[in-house]
Amino acid sequence: MLKQRVITAVVIVAALLAALMYLTGPQLSLVFAVLVSVAAWEWSDLSGVSSAIGRAVFVGVCVGLMGLVAWQGAIYADTNVALVRELLTAACVWWAIALLWVKSYPASAALWGTVAMRVLMGFLVLVPAWLAVTYLRLLADGVYLILMLIALVAAADIGAYFFGRAFGKSKLAPAVSPGKSWAGFWGGMLCSTSLMAALWYLWPGGMSVALLPMMVLAAITVLASVLGDLLESMVKRHRGIKDSGNLLPGHGGFMDRLDSLTAASPVFTLGMMSVGW
Repeated sequence: MLKQRVITAVVIVAALLAALMYLTGPQLSLVFAVLVSVAAWEWSDLSGVSSAIGRAVFVGVCVGLMGLVAWQGAIYADTNVALVRELLTAACVWWAIALLWVKSYPASAALWGTVAMRVLMGFLVLVPAWLAVTYLRLLADGVYLILMLIALVAAADIGAYFFGRAFGKSKLAPAVSPGKSWAGFWGGMLCSTSLMAALWYLWPGGMSVALLPMMVLAAITVLASVLGDLLESMVKRHRGIKDSGNLLPGHGGFMDRLDSLTAASPVFTLGMMSVGW
C-alpha cells in the first residue's frame, strides 16, 4: 500500500509540474476542468445519485457551470475581475456555512442530507475551486502562485500527520473524522505559516505584499484546507463509504486528493486579490 501511494504521488506531482511548465493558461484551465469533471463523477456518488445517467447529468451541469463562469467572467480575454471577486466571495460565504454544518454533524445532516442538497453542495464545492485556480494561472506569477497554494496545503497535511502522531490526543472533529486532532491542526498551521515566511524571504525580487498579510493568508488557507477535508469526510461518513473512488492506487479517488484544495483555492485566491497581489 505504501509503495502504491508513493508511486502514485510521484506520478501526480510530475504530471502537475509538467502541465504548469508547458501548458498555456487556457490549456491548463481545460486540464483543470477535466480533473474537476472526474471529481464531479465521484461526488455524484457521494450525493447518492445511483444511476449512470443521473451521474452523467451532474457532470454535464458542472461542466456547463464552469463554461458559464468562464464566459460571463471573460476569463480568457479581458477578465471581469469584479465578477470573479464576487463569485469567490460567495464561495467563501458557502464555506463558512459548511463549517457550521461540519461542527454540528450529525445533527446538521437534517439540513443537507438529501440527495438534492448534496448535489447542490457538489456544485458549490467544485465550480468555485476551478474558477480560483484558473484565475490564479492567468496572473503574471500564476504558476508560482499555484505552486505556493499546493505547497501550503501539502505542508499543512505533513505537519498535521507528524504532530498528530506525536501529540494527537484531543480530537478535532471526532464525529466527522476521528483520526484528526487539534495537535495535528496546530502542527499543520505551524508548518504552513513557516513555509510562507520562508517563501517571503526567498521570493525572487521580493513579494509585493508585506509579510504579516501573507502569514495571515497562509493561516486562513490552512483553515480552509482542513475544512475541505472535513466536509468530504462528513459526506462520506453520511454515505457510508471510505473513499470517493478508486482511480488513484493507494489514494482512493480524485476527490480524496482534491478535497482540501476545493476549499483552500477560492479562499487563497480571494485573499491574494484582497491583499493587492
